This record gives sequence, structure tokens and C-alpha cells, in this order.
Amino acid sequence: MRVLLVSSARAFGGGERHLLDLARGLAGRGHEVFAALAEGSPLRERLPFLPLRRVRTLPLRNALDLRGAVLLAALAREHEVGVIHAHVARDYTPASFAARGAPRARLVVTRHVLFPLSRAHRVVLSNAARVIAVSEAVARSLRAQKIFDEEKIRVVRNGVDLARFAREREAFELSSAASARARGSAALPFRVGIVGELSAVKNQADFLHAAALLDERFGRRVEFVIAGADASRGGEYGAHVARLVEDLGLRDRARLLGRLGEDELPRLTASLDVLVSASRSEAFGMAMVEALACGVPVVATETEGAREIVEDGVAGLLVPSGDVRAMAEAVASLLEDGERRRSFGARAREVARERFDLARMVEATEKVYEEALGA
Repeated sequence: MRVLLVSSARAFGGGERHLLDLARGLAGRGHEVFAALAEGSPLRERLPFLPLRRVRTLPLRNALDLRGAVLLAALAREHEVGVIHAHVARDYTPASFAARGAPRARLVVTRHVLFPLSRAHRVVLSNAARVIAVSEAVARSLRAQKIFDEEKIRVVRNGVDLARFAREREAFELSSAASARARGSAALPFRVGIVGELSAVKNQADFLHAAALLDERFGRRVEFVIAGADASRGGEYGAHVARLVEDLGLRDRARLLGRLGEDELPRLTASLDVLVSASRSEAFGMAMVEALACGVPVVATETEGAREIVEDGVAGLLVPSGDVRAMAEAVASLLEDGERRRSFGARAREVARERFDLARMVEATEKVYEEALGA
């Protein structure tokens, strides 16, 4: 198949990681993959496995970018593309018009979030052959909105490169830091972390309030790490998080790491004893899946996405959203019981293998394409 992946993303997050892994997986299965990206896209430098002629930069400024749609259609016609696959909501409309202007192409869109689409999308996306939801929660949201015919909606959960995360965890477990931590060395304390863009939705503030409670209980035996770039427009949320670190007396315990590189993030996740997801809303939760792949137990708020990833009491613990005391107690229960923590970690790896293997995601997406082409 010839597949054109479309993304106007200007920052690199879970959705962009999904597109990158999908592109690599499809190319590895022998498909001709093309990418249409916005100017300055962080994805461009991450696609060295695609020939340069297959990666194009287009305007893709917003949903009403007619010029971008025309150029997208021309690109699809030039390469006789069979599937145009849009991943960002503002790209749905240009991709829809491009599919109309490229008779051989079928439109597929992926929905990564729970936010409702507008009623106008019912008309604009009437030519969508298939709609991929990254979780059952997203699929339920789409069905309730009645934008698409239900028979077009398919659930394909995001996957991760299990071998890569397993290697990082193995390397960490062989390190002197892991053995010292297992002995309870105060010099190398337990590490509890939260990964994701700094935002009110991801709710690093509650994580820090829980960290303050844990600090009262464990002192220097626990350190806290926060990884992710500030997603707020003026940097106000990042400033709020930094102030909380000071106000809660966590300056010597909590570290703000900012955005991590592709090699740094798996290494950090593998070094954790517990990963926390404090989100107020989560459609999926890639950081949780990556933790499972590393064999790291997860403590998560009971969001829609977390309930699909973490089975309470098996590979992690679920707590009510906004209940920082329950969050702190759940983390403490894992830090204080090494046998339980290790048992959760072993089951976490099994869950990742059973449900979130990247190869399975690529194969399932391939089947959606085949359905779209036959529709």
C-alpha cells in the first residue's frame, strides 16, 4: 500500500510518537510511506528511515488552510496514494478535501483525545472511510457524538517498542544504582516520577502535593522527578509547578527535568520504582504503557484511559482523581512492600506484551487500511 501520513504537529508528544512508530512499522512491513508535515515539524528529523522525497513540508496552518489541502491532494495524486491518514484534528478538514481531490485515496483519521468534534465535522468528514480510536473510551465518545457511522469506528490501541523498554530496564537492573536502591540505601533513594507535558490536565500539581505527604513519611529515602515540557501558552503552568516545589519544601527532593530526548525518556522510565499518572482526564496514557513495558508499577487516577491500561491491584493501583492523600498512600504501599512492587512489575511486563505490543498496533492499523480501501 501507499500511505500518506499527515501531521501539522509543532511539538513532539504521545500522538507524534504514535505516528513515528506507525511510519516505521509500516515501512518495515514493505509499504510505501509518505509524510506531509508542517514547517518546523519535530517529526521531520525523526524520519530518517523514509527516503527524503517521501517527506514533504506543506503549509498545514489550520483547518481552513485551502492551499494546504490543494497541495496535499496534489501530493496524493502524484504518488497515487491509496490511504490519506490524518492524526491531528486541525488536519482532518484539509485531509478530507485532499481525499476528494485524489480519486484513488481513501481517508482515515485517528482520534487521540476525548474532546468532542464540532457538528460541522459530520459533513466535512462524511468521506472518512474509517476512524481509528486509540481507546475504547475514545470510541465511546465518538459514538455518542454521532459524527461518524458506528461501523466506521475501529479501536486500535497505541503500542510501544517493548524490546527497547525491556533493554533499558535490564540495563538499569544490572546497574549498581539498582542494587543499592534494593538494599534501601539512603544515598540512592527510591525514585517516583510523572511523565507528560506540564499542564493542568496532566496535573503535576497534585503529584507534588502527594510528594509532600510522602516526604513527611520517607524523607530522603524518596526522590521525585517530573519530566515534560510546559504546554501552557505563556509558561504559567510550568512556573506554578516550580513555585509549588519551593512552597512545599521539596527543593532537595523534586527535580524538574523538562523535555527529554528520545533516548533519555525510556532510560528515565526504566529507572523509576513507581510511575504516577495524576491526570484529570486521559484518553489513553502512553507514559503508563511505557512504564508497564519497563516492568514499573503504575499509580494512576481513575481516568477513562487509565482504567483501560491499569488493572487495579494487578500491575498498579487506581485512586480517585484529586485525592492526593490516596495517591500518596498507594505509592507508599508499593515502596514499603518490595515483594508486592516486584510482583506488580512482573505482571506489568506481561500486560504490555499481551496488549500493547507495537507490532500488533501496526498490524491492526494495516487491517483498517485494507478495510478502507475495500469500502
